[in-house]
Amino acid sequence: MRRATHTETQTTYGQVGATQAPDLLQYPPAGFRPVEYRTRIGHGDARFEAAWAAIMTWKVQERSGITVHVDSVPAVDEGAYTPVTFDDQGNPLDPADYAAPDGESHFSPEGEPFLTAGTTATLVIKAYGRTTHAPVRVVYVIDEPTRKGFAYGTLEGHPESGEESWVIDQTDDGSVWLTVRAFSRPSNWKWRLVSPFLRAQQNKYTQRYLRVLVGD
Repeated sequence: MRRATHTETQTTYGQVGATQAPDLLQYPPAGFRPVEYRTRIGHGDARFEAAWAAIMTWKVQERSGITVHVDSVPAVDEGAYTPVTFDDQGNPLDPADYAAPDGESHFSPEGEPFLTAGTTATLVIKAYGRTTHAPVRVVYVIDEPTRKGFAYGTLEGHPESGEESWVIDQTDDGSVWLTVRAFSRPSNWKWRLVSPFLRAQQNKYTQRYLRVLVGD
């Protein structure tokens, strides 16, 4: 099991990693509203691999209509990147991979880098005729044999303050599940004035995330 956490971060909240708390819904950080959504998105190892690869390369956000601009990525330990290889007919033989010293893969089969703790990005969200730029930082990554995902925390400039996580897990019967957990509140008094709209927008995109993976 590998679990990476990035705690040296100037997030706009102090409870970094609290989306992992088993009792988040009963005892959220003071002043924050917790939510959790869980749905079955398929069955089998191939479904699990495809789902977590989509989660770990921002695909779920992008396919839900959010533009993701990656602003910075922590340095990766020295290793070797191997591109996709093809046979004489142009069929892929081996996927792209990053051979890191620890033997772990850092790239998806399409050659896209997986998220790492400490990555910062700006999410560009269009709603109600306006465009909002929401800076975030990946605060932890989960990399277990049957459970993978990540969480990001809000940075200065985000309309909300809090944390949201996306985790793909595969149960003993082979079923593949997506769990989205979050706790949040408006980042300042101006956003509190439109908090019902923020909440509606958050729910809207969460449902999009679920539909994207169910229909993937």
